[in-house]
Parts: sequence; C-alpha cells; structure tokens
Amino acid sequence: MKVFIVDDSEVVCDGLESMLSEIKGLWLIGKAQDVRGAVEAIQRLEPDFVILDIRLIDGSGIDVLREIKKMEPSPVVLVLTNYPYPQYRKKCQDLGAEYFLDKVTEIDKIPGIFDIVKANAL
Repeated sequence: MKVFIVDDSEVVCDGLESMLSEIKGLWLIGKAQDVRGAVEAIQRLEPDFVILDIRLIDGSGIDVLREIKKMEPSPVVLVLTNYPYPQYRKKCQDLGAEYFLDKVTEIDKIPGIFDIVKANAL
C-alpha cells in the first residue's frame, strides 16, 4: 500500500515515517508540508492512503482533502490533527475522510487502521 504524509511538523513526519517502516506492506512514497505541494504530489503519485494534518504552513488540510477526494480512485484519508474538535471531524467526514484521529491521544491507533484498510482491500 502506497502512503503519503501531509504535515508541516518534521517531528511528526519523522515519527510517522518510523511507525510506518514497522508495518509490513506499506511504502512511504512522499511527504508534503503545504496545500499546493500536497495536492500536486498526491495527484501525480496516486497513493492508496494519505495521512493528513488540518493545519498546514500555507492553509488547511481540509482544502487538500476536498481536492484529493475528487480523484478517481481517491485515496483513503486519515486526518491526524492536534485540533480534534467536533466541527472539524464532521467537516472532514462530510468531505470523505475515512478516519479522524487526535495526534496526542490516538496516534497509536494508526497500525490498526492500516490492518483494517489492507483487509478491506483483499
């Protein structure tokens, strides 16, 4: 499964990259820190799964979500944020995000989500 990370924190990206390297069958194919770079790279690389932060250096991950969910096929999206407010959760779900996690309290759920996604792909 090809994975792409969109987050403006190098610490978070490094931690996710380390976590993903432990999961068999996943390949990190790219990372971006900004809206435009993320949308362009995701459209070009066509990942199966995107880990997406809401707050980016130049705007909102919600804008990225809106654009990448227009793709055919669109990637599975996990919104991973420090802003786990109900209004953000609802907006992301309405735009097609399959998963929504709090970076602080739920990041450890990511490997289990990949297991679910891989099982559903079979």
